[in-house]
Amino acid sequence: MAAPGTMLAARLVGHGGPEALELAEVPVPAPAEGEVLVRVGAAALNNTDLWTREGAYGLPGDPDARAGWRGPIRFPRIQGADIAGVVVQVGSGSDAGLSGTRVLVDPAIYDRDDDDANPVGLLGSEKDGGYARYVAVRADRVHDVGDSPLSDVELACLPTAYGTALGMLERGGVRPGETVVVTGASGGVGLALVQLAAARDARVIAVSSAGKLSAVRQAGAGAVIDRATDPWEQIASAAPGGVDAVLDVVAGSGIAAGLPSLREGGRWVVAGALGGYRIDLDVRRLYLHNLTLLGSSMHTPAHFRALVDVARQGRVRPVVAATYDLADVRRAQEDLASRQHVGKLVLVND
Repeated sequence: MAAPGTMLAARLVGHGGPEALELAEVPVPAPAEGEVLVRVGAAALNNTDLWTREGAYGLPGDPDARAGWRGPIRFPRIQGADIAGVVVQVGSGSDAGLSGTRVLVDPAIYDRDDDDANPVGLLGSEKDGGYARYVAVRADRVHDVGDSPLSDVELACLPTAYGTALGMLERGGVRPGETVVVTGASGGVGLALVQLAAARDARVIAVSSAGKLSAVRQAGAGAVIDRATDPWEQIASAAPGGVDAVLDVVAGSGIAAGLPSLREGGRWVVAGALGGYRIDLDVRRLYLHNLTLLGSSMHTPAHFRALVDVARQGRVRPVVAATYDLADVRRAQEDLASRQHVGKLVLVND
């Protein structure tokens, strides 16, 4: 099936506010050797889209530098990491049988080709992504989800948020029956953590804003705590023996305040810094109690395959807050930045 010559895309033309996104007719990418062309059915938004647009990631040795997820961005860049769609063209050296397959795209660019590879780049940041009608991706990064009961909109919610959440659960060694705390529980990754942790039969204590606690409880949290109170005091009461793990996307001062809530040998997994990226920590509390403080960035190829299995079986149904046409991408990013919603925001193509 041949793709048309041009397509509508939302391109980032520099760092800045929503005005840095422009809609343009651009050439449809031709799949190179080892790639396929995917017609995008839906593309979900993530905080990384906002921070990449703003250049908020800093650089080693210069935390205030304007940079993307892994360094300087080459503009113009089509944003959008999370893509569900259909393969419409196959490049040389790729499996011709992929044509016509409904797929979920692994957005990570890895440092090597093995199951435990580390993500060192991302679609929509280091390579053009899915804020477009079509996207060219590596053939080995598309996964057949033709038998999934999830819609394209639901599938598109999974790669970054649920992939990051699954990476945190796996790296943190969360097992059935354990008690975990999820911070920032109403956001994309936070809600994914609640759902996935509950699906593996962990007891979830979720921290979120007061107006979103009911939605977080419906997602699977056994206990919900208003972040405006003293959450760590309440967590100590809810789990007097300490919690097994904290799954944290907030960081900031909460790490030092919450570390005593871990049991002996407990794990603290960090995958975000919504509350600030600098901490003041008494390291003695770390080693004297055999605690683990672990950074977790996205997922590995093995994690993503496990996530695809979740999608195929429909074991978790992502919460979708709103959908938008691609032409409304600026409004979608503004709504994402307002943090008034619970669940994912998704761009859809006709």
